[in-house]
Amino acid sequence: MKLGFYPGCSLEGSSREYNESTIAIAEKFDIELVQIPDWNCCGATAAHNLDKKLSLLLPARNLVLAEEGGLKDVVVPCAACFSRLSTTHHELLLDEELRHQVDNIFGKHYKGSIRILNVIQFIHEYILEKLDEKIVNEFRNKVACYYGCLLVRPHKILNFDRTEDPQTMDLVMKKLGAEPIDWAYKTECCGAGFSVSFTDAVSKLSGKIVEDAIHRGAEAIIVACPMCQSNLDMRRCGIDKYLGKRTNIPVLYITQAIGLALGMNMKQLGLHRHFVPVNFDKFKLIKKQTKVEEPQKMEEK
Repeated sequence: MKLGFYPGCSLEGSSREYNESTIAIAEKFDIELVQIPDWNCCGATAAHNLDKKLSLLLPARNLVLAEEGGLKDVVVPCAACFSRLSTTHHELLLDEELRHQVDNIFGKHYKGSIRILNVIQFIHEYILEKLDEKIVNEFRNKVACYYGCLLVRPHKILNFDRTEDPQTMDLVMKKLGAEPIDWAYKTECCGAGFSVSFTDAVSKLSGKIVEDAIHRGAEAIIVACPMCQSNLDMRRCGIDKYLGKRTNIPVLYITQAIGLALGMNMKQLGLHRHFVPVNFDKFKLIKKQTKVEEPQKMEEK
């Protein structure tokens, strides 16, 4: 099976492990992720603050290329990229004049046949039902599933999961044997793009997320967004300074967690690149117990 794939800039650079682990688990389920040919930056968190038209044209070009390449479902792991592509797709379908402008600029007609999936939608539709038969390791940890502010919003465009209390990642982690916690920061903002321009704000916002996860007994934070992972992991020194204590709770992508359950090693999943190490002495993975059926007794005649 082939699906479209838009890695975006983050997965080609600072979040290589997200790219590697997404492709790795897809291959385990015989899914080939085909990149949109000649894709470009979608404008991410900056373009729509500067130029409305540019913020639509950048993702629109990717949509046109995907459609031209015969792709139907396009997996977009980055939450910011997913937001830009899905919002642009929505606006192009609603605004005929805007769609004509895009058609004239690119010299190609966008029909709107693309379906854009974030990584949890991809897992839910193509992997979840087949997980049980492929799991070799089970988690025995409490985990905090952190969705961030973009993954399930805006609801009228996405129409998937619950806006304030999403459940898809929790369901996946339960399948893997983990115990997702009930907590207050599931969809709170980590600071997003302020990671570079306003680092102190990110340390404060992300610090509250890390603190609440630890307070409620979580032993790992599970994410599905490169910016969230970067802010919670790479900015840990600033977080610890804000909290006034050292924290060592690791931050894993949902794709990495699935990969571990499927028996993949740290290098295959890029776990060696994390700033906060994944300590397997504390992070409990156990061999899945397979049920052995008892032989049936012969009935006496």
